[in-house]
Amino acid sequence: MKIIVTGAAGFIGSHLCEKLLQDEQHTVVGIDGWIGPTPAHIKTHNLQTLLAHPRFTLISENLLTAPLHELLKDADVVYHLAGMPGVRTSWGSDFAAYALHNISVTQQLLEACKHTQIQQFIYASTSSVYGEKDGKLSETLEPVPLSPYGITKLTGEHLCRVYHTTFGVPTVILRYFTVYGPRQRTDMSFHRFINQLLKNEPLTIFGDGTQSRDFTYISDCVDGTASVLGNEATIGQTMNIGGKERASVNDVIALLEELTGKKAIRKYVTSAIGEPKHTWADLSRAEHYLQYCPKVSLKEGLLREIEYIRDLYQEEYE
Repeated sequence: MKIIVTGAAGFIGSHLCEKLLQDEQHTVVGIDGWIGPTPAHIKTHNLQTLLAHPRFTLISENLLTAPLHELLKDADVVYHLAGMPGVRTSWGSDFAAYALHNISVTQQLLEACKHTQIQQFIYASTSSVYGEKDGKLSETLEPVPLSPYGITKLTGEHLCRVYHTTFGVPTVILRYFTVYGPRQRTDMSFHRFINQLLKNEPLTIFGDGTQSRDFTYISDCVDGTASVLGNEATIGQTMNIGGKERASVNDVIALLEELTGKKAIRKYVTSAIGEPKHTWADLSRAEHYLQYCPKVSLKEGLLREIEYIRDLYQEEYE
């Protein structure tokens, strides 16, 4: 099976490529345009294992200008993970990049797919589409995003649905809930907190730290994502991919203090605009269609991310 993964040099994309290549029947073509907040040297680091793999090919192309019909002509499955991430940076003039990379690129990919015999088009969305709601977040709830970023990702979902109903493109939508672990983007909270803690720098916390998230460890996220492959029952479905446990930001920092043996210097700043107070994934649909069951505890996952960040910045800690 030939599988295309867009955003292959990113956090989730690089892990997903490695997971897919565990099956000897698969070849993976990773496409990455090197956009977004992650520095190029870290993306290069993410790709180290993949570039040595005989069944992996990397194409460094901007999806806006890439020859999509040529790239997709003999593909069996597309995992579309590429895009412009981040809630806080999606306001103002920066929105133009979000519209291009999250909406226009998705439309162009779907347009190219309608002329192929593709078996599945799997779109990576986000819990940010839900907005502010109480309790568990079910896929049946009306999405009301709080940020321009969330709006662009929801627009991508709508594009998937309309290309599915109109042209029969076999789309599947996955909504990720705060994924963390090794290779997490440098702008994300856990990465920042761990790095700042190890450097004895103040931890910048938006709001009062009581906001909570459904934290999803990367291997759980990737297991759920990979299990969609070849599962025809998932076509046309939207499913949450969440974690084993929820926690507040303050709880996470206390756990990081325990795991590193360092005392955090907490710097609380104004709450970020566009972020919900709480997220909590209803996983019943993913359990039904994917037999999805997250396994990694927050403590174990954070320990693994600490080890990764110690290695990544080891020269700065010496």
